[in-house]
Amino acid sequence: MKKNILVFPCGSEIGLEIHRSLKYSAHFNLIGGSSVDDHGKFIYENYVENIPFHNAVNFLETIKKIVLYHKIDAIYPTMDEVARTFKNNEEAIGCRVVGSSAETTTICTSKKLTYRKLKDLIPIPKTYATLDSVEEYPLFIKPDVGYSSRNVYLAKDETAAQAFLIGNSSENDFVFCEFLPGAEYTIDCFSDRHGNLLFSGARKRVRISNGISVNTKQTKEHDALCASYADIINKQLKPRGAWFFQMKLDKDDKLKLLEVAARLGGSSSLFRSKGVNFAMLSAFDCFDIDVEIMQNSYEAELDRALSNRYRLKIEYTTVYVDYDDCILLGDKVNQELIAYLYAILNQRKKIILITRYAGNLQQSLSTYRLQGLFDEVIHLTKKEKKSDYINPTEAIFIDDSHAERADVKKKYNIHVFSPDMVETLF
Repeated sequence: MKKNILVFPCGSEIGLEIHRSLKYSAHFNLIGGSSVDDHGKFIYENYVENIPFHNAVNFLETIKKIVLYHKIDAIYPTMDEVARTFKNNEEAIGCRVVGSSAETTTICTSKKLTYRKLKDLIPIPKTYATLDSVEEYPLFIKPDVGYSSRNVYLAKDETAAQAFLIGNSSENDFVFCEFLPGAEYTIDCFSDRHGNLLFSGARKRVRISNGISVNTKQTKEHDALCASYADIINKQLKPRGAWFFQMKLDKDDKLKLLEVAARLGGSSSLFRSKGVNFAMLSAFDCFDIDVEIMQNSYEAELDRALSNRYRLKIEYTTVYVDYDDCILLGDKVNQELIAYLYAILNQRKKIILITRYAGNLQQSLSTYRLQGLFDEVIHLTKKEKKSDYINPTEAIFIDDSHAERADVKKKYNIHVFSPDMVETLF
C-alpha cells in the first residue's frame, strides 16, 4: 500500500519540488496542505486548505484531525520553523515527520546556534554581538531566524545600520556579520538514519532572485574542501535525510559558512536531474528503509523561471481537435498538445480528430505514431465546414484557424481554443 504523506506548506518552493520528486512514485501518495491559497492548490490533486499557521494555538489539534481523517503516515514539512514545530511535537501528532531530529532542526533554524555549534570547526563570518562592537563596514545584517534573503540589509555605515533597525523588535533578532562579496555555493547533502553521509554535491548559485537560486550549476570549485565541511557538519549536527549548507567567498577568496538547513534545497533538483532524488530518499529513510544513491556522470545546469498553471471553470466530455498546424507543426508533433490529449484520456474523455489534411492522413498518423489515439477521425476533403460535423453537447474545439474557431463559436457558442491556449486546459 502507498504511504500517505502530508506536505505542508505545499505551495512553497520546497513543497513544489517535493511534488515534482514524488508525483510518479508507486510508494507514496501526496496530500498537500497550506495555510493560505497559493500555487500548491493548483499542483496537488489532493489538497487540504485553511490549515492554521504553525504557530497558531489550534495548529496541533487541527493537524491531529487531518492525520486521522486522511490516514497520514508521515508529514513532510517544507519550511525550517514549521519543521521545528512538527519535530518538537512528533509524538503528540501521532505520525512520522520526515527530516532531522528536534535538536538538529532547532540548531539549524538559528544562525547563531549554528555558528556556535560549528565555531572552530568550519570557517564562519566574523560576527558582532551589537552594533556598538562593529569594527568594520560594510556590515551585513540578517535575521537570526529566516530564509530566502528576507529582511536582510547591507549597511554601508553605522547610520545606515541604525536606520534599518528602527522598527525592528530587537538587535537580538539579527546577526551582524562581515560582508562576504564573493561567489556563493550551496552544498546539497543526504544523510541516512544510521548517521552515514551518503552524498554531498556542490553547486554554484550563479543567478539569485528573491533569495532563490534561479540559475545554478554543478561545480568542481572547492569540491574537496566542501566535501570535508559536509563531513564535519554531519558528525556535529547529525542531520537526517536531505539537508544543505551554503558558503560564500570573503574578500580574500576564502569560503565561509552562511547557514545550514535541515531540509532539501529548492534548487537541489539540479542533482535530481542526475538521479539524486532527495525527497524520495528522505521519504524512504523516514520509514526506516535503507537507500543507496546512484547518479549519472554528466554535468548539469538548472535555470528556473515562473511557470503558469490555470484553473478554468469548464465542463466537457468531448474534444474536437485539428491536425495540421495544430497537432502537427511542420514535421514535428506538438508535444504540449499531445500531453494534454493523453491527460484527458486518463479522464476517460472522448477525442475526435477533425481535419482538412491534404496528404495521406493515415500514413501521416502512422509516421508520427498517432494511430489509435482518437475515438473518431473526421477527414474533410472538400470545402465542408467543420461546424457541420460537430456535436456541441459538452464539447470543446481546438484549432489553429481563427476562421474555423469563429464559425464553431458563432454556430454553437461552445468554448474554442487555439494551440497557445492548450496550456490553460491542464
